[in-house]
Amino acid sequence: MPVSPAYRPEPRFFDLGDDYADAVKAAAFPQTVLRHRNDRAAATVGLETLDDAEWIAAFGRFEPLPGQPGPLAMRYHGHQFRHYNPDLGDGRGFLAAQMRETPGAGARSDRAASDTAPGRLLDLGTKGSGRTPWSRGGDGRLTLKGGVREVLAAAMLETLGVPTSRALSLIETGEALERGDEPSPTRSAVLVRLSHSHVRFGTFQRAAYLGRRDQIETLIEHVRGLYHPTVAPGDAPGLLAAVVEASARLTARWIAAGFVHGVLNTDNLNVTGESFDHGPWRFLPFYDPGFTAAYFDQTGLYAFARQPEAVFWNLTQLAGCLKLVAAVEPLTQALNGFGPAYIRELRAAFLMRLGVRSLGEAADQRLLDTTLALLREGGEAIRWEPLFFDWFGGFASSARALSGPRARLYQGEAFDAFRFALMEHEPDRIERLEHAMFAAREPEELLIEEVEAIWAPIAETDDWTAFHAKLARLEAARTAWGYGV
Repeated sequence: MPVSPAYRPEPRFFDLGDDYADAVKAAAFPQTVLRHRNDRAAATVGLETLDDAEWIAAFGRFEPLPGQPGPLAMRYHGHQFRHYNPDLGDGRGFLAAQMRETPGAGARSDRAASDTAPGRLLDLGTKGSGRTPWSRGGDGRLTLKGGVREVLAAAMLETLGVPTSRALSLIETGEALERGDEPSPTRSAVLVRLSHSHVRFGTFQRAAYLGRRDQIETLIEHVRGLYHPTVAPGDAPGLLAAVVEASARLTARWIAAGFVHGVLNTDNLNVTGESFDHGPWRFLPFYDPGFTAAYFDQTGLYAFARQPEAVFWNLTQLAGCLKLVAAVEPLTQALNGFGPAYIRELRAAFLMRLGVRSLGEAADQRLLDTTLALLREGGEAIRWEPLFFDWFGGFASSARALSGPRARLYQGEAFDAFRFALMEHEPDRIERLEHAMFAAREPEELLIEEVEAIWAPIAETDDWTAFHAKLARLEAARTAWGYGV
């Protein structure tokens, strides 16, 4: 298979042995129709040189890439809506490969704070690749609509500067699936994501549940050495502190993006602080702290404004696992760092979204507070994403915002306080405003109505035009915002 010279296989999780994963085989699908390939993401690991036939062989039939031993279904447990489940694990996916990032590809702003060296270790993980020992009676498949939604979510999150896995490939697989939450039979697909790590909080939970101190120690060294190398060997509290920092940054970026994950269980958070397995995600149309993404989240446990609480609760479960090898006091101290880190990262995330430079903690906090107050008091009239679009760059965008389609909304005491706080800050890389996107009247959003409008022609006439057009616009917006530069 003609991978590029930049391809550097390094299957490190595979070295851990049978206690952590099970060797599996992908399902044999009746068809493999390539629907999406992310060549920009593929180039970061030296896979962009595959032609479509080779791509389908690698990501539809899962013929092993060079230097890769074959797929593994990872073992883990987890809390699902805070109820412990010891019967989890990769039930419809597997770890297909690991490789190093190509030189220069790692200089992205969404990297974990501790990950300063180039050439990150990246995973290829699947969704919908067939049954495994952990399928629990499920069919191991993914609906095509679910795959489309995850491709769109990953693209939007990356566009908005949120640490996220990237959807590398989506291949339709030609099976008719029965599902209770969408019209059935429905079409099937297999997704491949490119992620910094698939080691979950639940990976540690399984080892702790089994009372395996040795496995906890092995996982600490594995995660420390590969993902948080500034932590000293054997320093469990130090590792927890690094994961706390990464998780606080991720959560703050979700909030600034108006993103609602949907299913923040402990098996859906990983040790590098990166979005993946987004569940029934949504983006906020306007400020609504109680907005939930999952129809089955009846109590609002994972509502928009409760996401920091949910992430912290999950971190406490991770800390509980580490008590097998570390004292409680330093672990508690590491956990207590979440609150200050989250507030610090939230200020930074809102500065990033508004395209202005830091002026110091007090002024930055004032901007955060007044932005949230304007969104809150504006209700449904002031939509989340358009506010950041209109006022990106601060004072430099005043004329654009006050002559745009929402000009009449920008008045009153809450707006005056926001504008004053914003104008205190200098624009950051003001040249970004020269991008054609900022001449448009509306920003790129990804609300549920548009997702359904993109899906409808696929379902009805197999028309993928709107899907590919949306991805092209998100790529242009990613360049315009420049959050990852």
